[in-house]
Amino acid sequence: MLLFHKILPLFFLPVGIVLLLLLFAWWTQRRWPVGVALIILYAGSTPYVGQRLIGWLESRYPAIAVVDVESADAVVVLGGMLGAPVALGFTPNWTETVERFEAGVALVQSGKARRLVFTGARIKWQGRATTEGEELRQLALARGVAAEKILVTRDIDNTATEAIAVAELMPPQGWRRIILVTTGWHMPRAAHLFARAGVDCLIFPVDFRSDRNRPVTAFDFIPKAEAWQLTETALRECYGYAFYVVTGR
Repeated sequence: MLLFHKILPLFFLPVGIVLLLLLFAWWTQRRWPVGVALIILYAGSTPYVGQRLIGWLESRYPAIAVVDVESADAVVVLGGMLGAPVALGFTPNWTETVERFEAGVALVQSGKARRLVFTGARIKWQGRATTEGEELRQLALARGVAAEKILVTRDIDNTATEAIAVAELMPPQGWRRIILVTTGWHMPRAAHLFARAGVDCLIFPVDFRSDRNRPVTAFDFIPKAEAWQLTETALRECYGYAFYVVTGR
């Protein structure tokens, strides 16, 4: 199912659609699919489109200051912050979502919750000897978080199983409410899945990619590789959210 969820969107994302159109043009010797492919390629690679798509997702849950967060029983930080494993003794190989870890540590050290929870993500093809959560636990200890405050869930492989794993932790721990930390554009899907799992959440989004206060300029219509990534990230997230809402899985 994990591979199914990762591969199927390729047929509905700009890169997949462009490739299919070009193949169709080659097979039928028609020109119009090439024109459509170029339009999609241009539009999807402009900051104007990428910023607005990702900004729409982020607008569901605006940023909130740590001091304004209500107290809860635990801070739950969703995975996806570490890249390919590196040898022990080296600095961690952070991805662009490192703000999740920083926010989780900051919330606990500010007294907003008694426990810090990392999820046990283990992607088989990454060759990771332990779960991401266990590695993050060691990094949190180095930041001064007490060992007794840190928990790691059982192994998980996506956001849906993260929600179920946290829901399983709550009754034995006597928790009633958590603070959910993840990237802003990922929060709508995460909040939906945690609510469906019966987890009462306070929302704490981080790692915002759009700047809605910045005026539109001519540079927003010049294609950029990072804009293409934003477009595909936003569309993939929308498809993932729609899948869980429609199927109820």
